[in-house]
This record gives sequence, C-alpha cells and structure tokens, in this order.
Amino acid sequence: MIRVVFLAQLREQLGCAGIEIDSTEVSSISELKQYLLERYPEWSEFLEQKKLLIALNHEYARSDLPLVSGDEVAFFPPVTGG
Repeated sequence: MIRVVFLAQLREQLGCAGIEIDSTEVSSISELKQYLLERYPEWSEFLEQKKLLIALNHEYARSDLPLVSGDEVAFFPPVTGG
C-alpha cells in the first residue's frame, strides 16, 4: 500500500486527511496524481495547482520519482511564514 496524505489547507479543501492506494495501481508520483484526478475529479481544482508541493517519505520530491509499497506521499500547498 501507498499512503497518501493531504496537509494544511489542502486537507480542508479536499475534506480528506489521506487515503491508501494499492501499490500495484501506480508506479510513480505522477501516475499517483493522475490516478487521484481520475478517481476524484472533484479534487482537480486543488491537485492541479502549479505551486502544489509533494513529499515522498518526508522529503521534497519530483513527480517522476518511482513509488513502492510502504511509501508515503504528501501533497501540500507552499509554506509561508511570518
């Protein structure tokens, strides 16, 4: 299984803190994102944001990285502080 989590404002926008996906369904972060968009089209407005950040196992990640069972992928908006 691949654990997918949504953080910060994105969690509120989607109304979902996270889901689990069978690791046989996707082999990369970009495939995961496409899978989510196909399965949850109502999330497209939020998941297709150009500034959306991605972390793989708690480290910033590019969308072309491969996924394996046990991975955790987090999607979150840019972090701002003050």
